[in-house]
Amino acid sequence: MSPLLPFHRKLALGTAGVALAVAALAGLAAGFIAHDKAEDTLVAQATEDTQRLLRHETYRPEGVLATRNAQAAAQALAASHFDIAQIYTAGGLLMAEQFSADGRALDAELPPRNARNYTQPWFERRWLPGRRPVLLLFIPLRSEGQALAAYFEGARLVPDWQRARMLADARRTGLLTALAVLLCGAALYPLVLRLNRDSQSRQRELLESHIAMMEALGRAIARRDSDNGIHNYRVAWISATLAEAVGLHGTRMQELIVGSFLHDVGKIGIPEHILLKPGPLSHEEMLIMHTHVAAGEDIVSGSGWLAGGQAVVAGHHEKWDGSGYPRGLAGTDIPMVARIFAIADVFDALCSRRPYKEPVPLETAMAALRAESGKHFDPHLVQVFDQQAATVYRTLTEADEEQLQALLTRMVRKHFSL
Repeated sequence: MSPLLPFHRKLALGTAGVALAVAALAGLAAGFIAHDKAEDTLVAQATEDTQRLLRHETYRPEGVLATRNAQAAAQALAASHFDIAQIYTAGGLLMAEQFSADGRALDAELPPRNARNYTQPWFERRWLPGRRPVLLLFIPLRSEGQALAAYFEGARLVPDWQRARMLADARRTGLLTALAVLLCGAALYPLVLRLNRDSQSRQRELLESHIAMMEALGRAIARRDSDNGIHNYRVAWISATLAEAVGLHGTRMQELIVGSFLHDVGKIGIPEHILLKPGPLSHEEMLIMHTHVAAGEDIVSGSGWLAGGQAVVAGHHEKWDGSGYPRGLAGTDIPMVARIFAIADVFDALCSRRPYKEPVPLETAMAALRAESGKHFDPHLVQVFDQQAATVYRTLTEADEEQLQALLTRMVRKHFSL
C-alpha cells in the first residue's frame, strides 16, 4: 500500500480487507454448519419416528408375530421416511424389507453390509454418481428388557427439493453471518480509528521529544566546540540531501540524521585546553582528540533511541583508503551513512565561516572533494554530490539559521513519518 495514502484511508482499507476476509470465512463456516445441522435434524427426526414406531406393539419385531410386525413396520417406514427399509434379527438375518418407487434402483447402487454389531444409532452420508446424497440410518432395536431384539437399517435419497431448501437455508445463514461480521467491522472502525490516532499521537509526541533531545545535545556539544550549533543542522541537511540522491530511506536515513547531529558527542570528554586551542595540536594532543570517537560510541550505544546514530559517530573519521581512525576501515567496510556524512562534514567545513577561516568558493570546495575522491571519500558518492553541490551551496549561503532549521525540520518530518 502506498505510503502517500492518508492514515485513515490505509486503516479503512485494512479494516475493510480484514472484515471481508473474516466475513467470507465466517459465512462459509456458518453455511456449512447450518447445512450439517439441517441434515442432523432430518436424521434425528427420522430416528425418533422410527424408534417410536418400532416400540409400538403392532410393529415390534419380536415374539411370535415378529416377522409380520417387522414387515408392517418396514412398509410404514418406507411410506414415510425411507426409500429402503430393512429389519434384521439380532443374529443379522433379514426379517423384512420394503422399497419405495426408487428404492430398488437405489439398493443396486449401494454396497452390501455384512457385520451388524453396532449398539448405538448412527448414520452416514454417501454420494452417488451425479452428486446425489443418500442418508443411511442404522438403529439397534431392544426389547423391553433391553436385550438386543433386531436391527433397523434405512436409506433415504435426499430429494432435489429438500436438498435445494437445505442449501438455500445454508446460504441464507452464511450471508446473514457475513453481513453481521461486516456490520460489526463497520461499527468498530471508528473506535479502532480513534485508538490508532491516540496511539499515533503518543508515538509522535515521544518521537518529537527524542528529536528535541537529539537537537539539544548536538547544540550543547557544538557550543562547547566554539560553534553556535547551526553546523549540526547544516551537515544533517546536506547528508540527508545526498542520501536521498543515492536512494537511502527508512531506518538508515533516520540513523544518518541522528548520527549527523551527534557525530561529535564524544568531544564532551575532551579537555577544553585541547578542544579550544587556537593553533595546531601537538601529536599527543591529536591522539587525545582522536579519543572523542570512542567516547561518542560509548555515549550513544547505551542511550536507547540515540543509539541509531552509532554508525556515523563511530565511522565519520574513517577514510576510503583505510588511513582514517579509529579502526582504519576501508572502502565499503565503512558504513554507508558514515561515508555520506564524511562528505557533508568536510563540504560544510570548507564552505562555512569559522573564527579561524573564511568560507571558500564552491569550486574550491568541490576541487578539494574531487582531489580526495578514492582517498578520503567514496568516489561514487563524490560523483553524485558533484551533481547537486551547486544547489546545496546556494541554499546554505542564502538561508539564515532559522531557515536552515526549517529545512532540516521538513527533512526530519519526512523521514521520521511525522
